[in-house]
Formats: sequence, structure tokens, C-alpha cells
Amino acid sequence: MTDQTPAPDNHTDDDEFLPRRELLDRIDAAIDAGDAGLLNALLEPMHGADIADIIERLVPARRRVFLTLYSGEIDGEILSEIADSIRDEVIDQLPPEVVAEAVREMDSDDVVDLVEDMDEPDRQEILAALDATDRAAVQQSLAYPEYSAGRLMQSEVVTAPEHWTVGEAVAFLQSEDWLPEQFYHIVLVDPRRHPLGYVTLGRLLASAHATLLRDITEDSFRTVSAFAEEADVAYAFNQYHLISAPVVDRDDRLVGIITIDDAMAVLDEEHEEDILRLAGVGDESSLTDSVMQTARQRVPWLATNILTAVAAASVIGLFEGSIAQLVALAVLMPIVASMGGNAGTQTLTVAVRGLATKGLTKDNSVRVIRREAVVGLLNGAIFGLAIGTVTYLWFGSFGLGAVIGLAMIINLTIAALAGILVPLTLNKLGADPALASPTFVTTVTDVVGFFAFLGLATVMLL
Repeated sequence: MTDQTPAPDNHTDDDEFLPRRELLDRIDAAIDAGDAGLLNALLEPMHGADIADIIERLVPARRRVFLTLYSGEIDGEILSEIADSIRDEVIDQLPPEVVAEAVREMDSDDVVDLVEDMDEPDRQEILAALDATDRAAVQQSLAYPEYSAGRLMQSEVVTAPEHWTVGEAVAFLQSEDWLPEQFYHIVLVDPRRHPLGYVTLGRLLASAHATLLRDITEDSFRTVSAFAEEADVAYAFNQYHLISAPVVDRDDRLVGIITIDDAMAVLDEEHEEDILRLAGVGDESSLTDSVMQTARQRVPWLATNILTAVAAASVIGLFEGSIAQLVALAVLMPIVASMGGNAGTQTLTVAVRGLATKGLTKDNSVRVIRREAVVGLLNGAIFGLAIGTVTYLWFGSFGLGAVIGLAMIINLTIAALAGILVPLTLNKLGADPALASPTFVTTVTDVVGFFAFLGLATVMLL
């Protein structure tokens, strides 16, 4: 197996351009052969995020073999990229000295993300690997509320007095070896460490050495409270095109900084959670979850759907006699319910996204509600006419075609209203619209669809 693949000493840069599938096959072969040298050679040119992705793809048994072979190469970059759902499992399988070295390489915000959900003994073991300064910074962040800017920030901030010149700032940067691996601004502070503005590195390098830093500050400067919700912070970054933002405590003193990569990670997480919740599979579902974990996450939502199905079935039961007299009603019922459900989901998705991005507000909600009602009425008329015509041609009954056409108009209009009003109401009550709305909207569209169709058929045809 190994003689078909270049040995570590013969490794060349051409390996970077292998097709992804072929590279993964060669990695699998190295794991099967227990060849640590070959595995290291194949992974050496890869980005840490890609290596983390490979670790996540492996089933637990093969992941253990992989970590045994590659454990010495796991660094802070790889560890910080591994999905939360399996990170603890990976850490448990790594030698303590490897974990300690990896943690020391990580920025404080990555360490906070690593340890915040750990049990206290495991957390203390990780913190013990840090030097006193870094440990104090992580503990400071952990003291802030969960999902706050204080948890998201990193404590490593490059600061300078506002009276410094560009030359003094450049000399300072060249002389320091503690600087963050990535940073975008120098934050100007007063003697009490209150942030006054910031200067981009590009502007710094483009200015004359005698220029005062306060004369080249950016207009985009704004601070973030350490107690602000991280979702609001991510919104501010997206809304105002920020690259970084200083974080301040209750006394407006600088305590850290949030950079765009962390803010965009929060946006991605928020969008992912909304999608998962809308689908009713739990906001922490992952492809790396086990069968039992996945089943446990989905059972509650399936059980809830049973209740909605019972409610819809009870409506059908009210018209059992009508269905018995006109069997065509049973054939056509699913069409009305399905169209209503799809229309409600469309509006619901737009509404939940609008609430998440703050595009749907109290000021424009009436206009959006009116628009969705008109859209529902228009779509109902279009598809009501279409399905009414099909029903007439199918069953030869003008009355039955008219009934399903009217039911379609009613249900699509109500579905559109439910899709916007339900999430708005839940949001006002403090509930998560993405989590609870689908159940209510589905119930409304099923109940209204069946009641409108069967009720109209009973009155008009029987």
C-alpha cells in the first residue's frame, strides 16, 4: 500500500494539486497502514481547517487511529477549527503535553471558545497550561455572560497613546514580540485606557513618520460593550462594514477587541441555527453526531408534529359524512393543505431572516404584513384558477372546481399572514421565532385548508 505513494522524504509540492478525492484516499491508506510518517507528509502542506475537516469526517474508531498517528502534529490552529461536537473527544485522546502546547499557541478568544463548555476539572487542566497573564485574560472573558461580546473578544490588543507619531508607533511595533498573529488596527487610548479612536495598519504605513496618530484615525471607529449580545455585535460588523471593534467594560475602559473573523463566525452560527430550527432538527445538530444523538434531537419535534397532525385530522373528522358522499374530496384535500404549507413556509423563511438581520422591524412590519397578504391573495387566485380548471377537467364538476379554487385562495392568504404574524408575535413575546414558528404555521395552514375546502364543499355541493 505504501509503495504506491511517495515516501515522506520524496514528498513534493505537487501533492498539493492532487484531486481532493485522491488525496483523501491516500490519507485513508496511510491510516489503514498505520504509517505515521506518510500521514504527516500528506497533511503537512494542508491548512489547519482542512485537517480539522478530515478529523471530523472520520468515524470514531478511525479517528482514534488517526490521532494516535498524528497526535504530535495537532497544534492550536487545528484544535480551534475542530467542531465543538467532537472537540472534547479529540482532546481526551491527545497526550496532555500536546494539548498544552496547542493551547499556548491559541489566541485568548479561541481558548475561551475551547473551555467555556468544559467541566470545571477539564477547564482547570487546560488553563493550567497557560502562563499567568494569558490565564488571567481567559478567566476575565469567562466572567462575562455566555454569548456576550466579552466571551467573543480577544484580550490581545495593540494600543498607543494618541499623542504618538507614526514613527513612534512603527518603532513600537517592530520592537514587540507579543503582538497578535493577526490585527488590523492600533487603538488609541488615554491614560485611563479609554479608547479614543483607531488607525488602520495601511494608513499607518502610508503616512509620514512625523504625522500624529490622532490625525489619521478612521471614521468607522465605534466601541462595543462587553455585555452586548454577540448576535448584535455581528450585526454591527455587517451593517457598518467593521474590520475590528474595541470592547469596553461598564466604565468604558478597553478590555479587548473583536475582529471580523469572529463576528462573521457568529453570523454563520446564527444562520445555521435558524435553518436547523426551522427544519425542526435541533440547533446543535451536526453531521458528526452519533445515531442516538441525532435521534434524541429530532424526537421532540416529530412528537410535536403528531399533535398538529391530530388537530388537522380532527377537522377532517368533522366532515366525515361529506367525504363519504363525495370521495373526490379525499383525493383533493392534500393539494389544498400542501399548497398552504408551502406558501406559509416561504413567508415564514423571509420573516425569520428579516428578524435575524433586523430588516423586519416594528416600523415596517405593517407594510410587510400588507404585502404578504396581497401576495398570498394573488397567488391563491392564480393557483386557485389553475387547480380549479384541472379539477373541472378531471372530475367533470364545475362546482367542485369552484370549491377547491376558493379554498386555495383562502388558505394561501391565511398561510401568508400566518407566516409573517406568527414569528412577529413570538419575537414580541421573547420566544425564538425560528424554533417555535414552524409548528404553529403548519397547524394553521392544515386546519384552515381542510376546514375551508371541506366546509365549502359541504355548503355548496351537498
